[in-house]
Amino acid sequence: MTDVGTPPQAINAIPLRHPWRWVAAVVIIVLVALFLYGAATNPAYGWSTYREYLFNERIMLGVLNTLQLTVYSMVIGIVLGVVLTIMRLSSNPVLGAVSWVFLWIFRGTPVYVQLAFWGLFPTIYQNLRIGVPFGPALFEFNLQALSIPFALAIIGLALNEAAYMAEIIRAGITSVPEGQMEASTALGMSWGMAMRRTVLPQAMRVIIPPTGNEVISLLKTTSLVTAVPYAFDLYSIATREIAARTFQPVPLLLVAATWYLVITSILMVGQFYLERYFSRGASRKLTTKQLEALALAQQPPAG
Repeated sequence: MTDVGTPPQAINAIPLRHPWRWVAAVVIIVLVALFLYGAATNPAYGWSTYREYLFNERIMLGVLNTLQLTVYSMVIGIVLGVVLTIMRLSSNPVLGAVSWVFLWIFRGTPVYVQLAFWGLFPTIYQNLRIGVPFGPALFEFNLQALSIPFALAIIGLALNEAAYMAEIIRAGITSVPEGQMEASTALGMSWGMAMRRTVLPQAMRVIIPPTGNEVISLLKTTSLVTAVPYAFDLYSIATREIAARTFQPVPLLLVAATWYLVITSILMVGQFYLERYFSRGASRKLTTKQLEALALAQQPPAG
């Protein structure tokens, strides 16, 4: 019988051989090499034009504008998502219904249609008045006289993103057992303190991965702001401005794709470190004591 203090012996396992995996790997490597060679020698890709415009001043302006659209829209989307989540979890039926209708509309319609609507907003509401309801107006703005496509693009992207962030945040909060909140309240914490110190740190493990995916998705969705119309993002400058002038769309598409990949890669690295930070204390690996207890539990009873 094994002593309690003795760690379980390692299993001498012999791995199975999988020769077809190596065959499949070789075939894939050969196909990738053939594709890369064909792309490198194909003049239709226009690699000289690609190198010429990769760090072009106009392209860099598009990268900057795309980053601004992503950051501003995501920040506003997260804030609105938190508000919608609180409304959705509220016991007030009116707040819950308003939140549900918002999510139903903005998740159920294409983002391109929403952006096109915001582009037509100054036409639909030519004059915006702020004042006493059914009374005199304190301020009045002529929206058609204002050039605000950048702001309209941010509003359209942010409202769409808020609908998805609300569901992500709600899923993260509801994933935490109710006993955590009850225990925090029993210790004398207020609702806000319990949410900040107990619920949200655990909910972030569920919230961070899909939020990272939403940021990456939003970065690529900025290419649709031409519906507003806003023509100074990375995709618009590369394809509608430079490609239309040079009559070489393929290398300019590759330039845009390269910058999207660079930014996405940086965001993925940041997401990895955030996930690791909020996953502290949560491990899928068994400790030594747990392995010992598992080994003892699997032993047949004596006698």
